[in-house]
Amino acid sequence: MRIGIVSPYSFSVPGGVQGHIRDLAQTLIGLGHHVSVLAPAEHDDELPPFVVPAGRAIPVPYNGSVARLSFGPISASRVRRWIKHGAFDVLHVHEPLSPSLSLLACAASSGPVVATFHTAITRSRTLLAGKGVAQLVLERIAARIAVSASARRVQVEHLGGGAVEIPNGVIVDQFAAAEPLDGWPGPDGAIGFVGRFTEPRKGFPILCDAFVALARSRPGLRLLVLGPGEQAEALRGVPPDVAQRIVFLGMADDVTKARMLRSVTAYIAPNTGGESFGMILTEAMSAGTPVIASDIDAFRRVLADGTAGALFPVGDATALADTIDALLSDPQRMAGLVARADEIVTDYDWRFVAEWVLDVYHAAIEATGSAVTAGDTELSRQLETT
Repeated sequence: MRIGIVSPYSFSVPGGVQGHIRDLAQTLIGLGHHVSVLAPAEHDDELPPFVVPAGRAIPVPYNGSVARLSFGPISASRVRRWIKHGAFDVLHVHEPLSPSLSLLACAASSGPVVATFHTAITRSRTLLAGKGVAQLVLERIAARIAVSASARRVQVEHLGGGAVEIPNGVIVDQFAAAEPLDGWPGPDGAIGFVGRFTEPRKGFPILCDAFVALARSRPGLRLLVLGPGEQAEALRGVPPDVAQRIVFLGMADDVTKARMLRSVTAYIAPNTGGESFGMILTEAMSAGTPVIASDIDAFRRVLADGTAGALFPVGDATALADTIDALLSDPQRMAGLVARADEIVTDYDWRFVAEWVLDVYHAAIEATGSAVTAGDTELSRQLETT
């Protein structure tokens, strides 16, 4: 099968959606399919061989974060050209209502188009400029996928249709077989955090406050952080002696991330909201690392209501410190959480998840009875001037 996949977000910067698309593409290629991914990126960026760069992306505040998106006449032209040359049996767009390439691809194509919705966002700011545009885009989609119950709920309640719920996948073996980083976790243990630590909804200040509270009772405990951000800003208000025990790895590749997750005694997810799934949780679970996460709906579902990881009240640094302290003091409970996580995470292995996605592809092809075609439609022209 010839499969075209469209990413709305730049492949120059790591993110959950980009990681999902990359791993899905690699898995499908491993199953013998031809896959091409179109994504915002520069031609000199280091990209997987199956990714076609669509040009520079612009940072835009979006869904409580900063997304790097591509939009406009030049982007639309590149999307149409890629679709025409691809001769795809199915087109798979991600976050089709975000103001970027996926939206343009929906507008410029017809046939078996599959869309995956990753977030629980109910509307796009860009689409507000044109009444009915969202519905016109959705009408071009033959089948919908939602990565979580909350994302699926948006389809039912706000977008006039349902979706097949297929979770984010994880390459379990990649994390299970990783070697810990040299010197970690150390004799007194370590906790870890992955993400943009200066982005408020990721909750890093809550983790810092909890770490400061634990500093005296656990003088050897360290905090290992992977992700982009300004360290000086992140450490503002943290006592210097405690700050010395926080190690920043900066941006890193997936191999380093897997090793980092294997290097900590527990992984901490202090997010305050805006998460529809929690891919980093399944990655930590695959690494055999106990998880402590804020009690938001998405995390609670992944952690099976706290049986596969410890939960604490959202935004409560004191409760987080107590939860970390209690779990690190209870090896038997940690082992129990890891054992339960091992059972659950097999359901998220890409080897199985990709087969569910392929079933949706076949259903879309059967429903439309044609291959993907592209053209300069009235809807695409309308979007280019929005």
